[in-house]
Amino acid sequence: MPRLPLSPVPEQENDVGGQPPGRGFSFDASPSSSGSSSDSEAGGKASPRSVAEPQENESLHVENTEDDSEERGCEEEVKEDVESEEEWDTDLETEDSKKVYDPTGKAKYLDICQAYGVTPVSYFIRHMKDSELCLMHRGLGPKGAKAVALSLASNTSVVKLNLRDNWLNGDGTTAVAEMLKENCYISDVDLSENRLGAEGAKALSAMLQENTTLVTLKLSGNELNDQAAKYLASALLTNNKVKSLDLSHNSLGESAGEELGAAIAENAGMKELDLSWNCFRGQGAVAVAKGLGANIFLRVLDLSYNGFGNKGAAALGEALKINNVLEELYVGNNRISLEGALCLALGLKENKTLKSLSMVRNPIQSEGCIRILKAIQANLGAVLEVLDFSEIVLKQDFTSLCDAVQETFPGLQIKYDGTRLSFRADQSKV
Repeated sequence: MPRLPLSPVPEQENDVGGQPPGRGFSFDASPSSSGSSSDSEAGGKASPRSVAEPQENESLHVENTEDDSEERGCEEEVKEDVESEEEWDTDLETEDSKKVYDPTGKAKYLDICQAYGVTPVSYFIRHMKDSELCLMHRGLGPKGAKAVALSLASNTSVVKLNLRDNWLNGDGTTAVAEMLKENCYISDVDLSENRLGAEGAKALSAMLQENTTLVTLKLSGNELNDQAAKYLASALLTNNKVKSLDLSHNSLGESAGEELGAAIAENAGMKELDLSWNCFRGQGAVAVAKGLGANIFLRVLDLSYNGFGNKGAAALGEALKINNVLEELYVGNNRISLEGALCLALGLKENKTLKSLSMVRNPIQSEGCIRILKAIQANLGAVLEVLDFSEIVLKQDFTSLCDAVQETFPGLQIKYDGTRLSFRADQSKV
């Protein structure tokens, strides 16, 4: 029986290729299958490779599928790890996520100036990294002061700040005070000649009750009155960090003296206090003197150019008897006459710590100066180094006593302008 011709190889290839994936492994290894395979070889149209290739490709496809599934599994695990790490604070932050810290506050200052509509101070920008920043006489005004204050809140370089004569008024001073509540590096501030008034004093008082780094505060020439003194006095009762306070050239009167006197008595940190060029008189002056007597920390007290008079001088004399820490006392131009000088002499006769005393421009006459010198001469424990009698009319007997006192105290420097002969002596020479 004649053999039927085999179907063309392309048809076989089409059949094989037309099988869907996964059915290429359905070729049977039975003899019938091998017989058909031998028939194909007899035709010379097909090769064993044409049957094996689908098996090899299929195995690669399975392996690739498994690899893909493993990769997807790894990616999902990594994704889960990343998401879990984002929920926790770590040190592995990228540089882009970190904000650049500006220790000087330069960028902040420029932004604030733009917001307030004020011109930035180029000197301030150039010197924001300095330890001493002097912005005196810059005409900042309240808005300019606010811009400076807000930028200095985070500044870590400036230690000494000078804003003298910038017309800050109450608003500008309030901004500076708020800044000093935040800044813990500035220790020396000069706000002199800025018309602070009672509003500015109130803001500074609140600041002083919180600030623990400020050591020196200058408030000279700020139109501070008795109401302002109440605010400052309350701050001095609690603040023991400020070592030097300048309240000179203000309008502090009798009521202010009573408020500050009580604060001086209780303050436990201040070493230098300048109350010169004010209006202390009467009971206010007496209260300040009593505060000095009770204080055990004050080293320098300037009361020049006030109205202490003889009552105030008598209170100072009593304070010098019991105070054992004060080293410098300035009572020039206080309308102290011979009576007041005698009271001061009684205190100097017992005091053993005072090193400098200024009696400049007081009408104590030559006799008052002589009484003070004799009191010092009688005090063997006296440590006076400077005694200033400038601009006081003196007689010749004063100079002879000076020589005798300086023999006992060779380190004592006595200042005076000169002597004037008595009128009768002058007539005898004519």
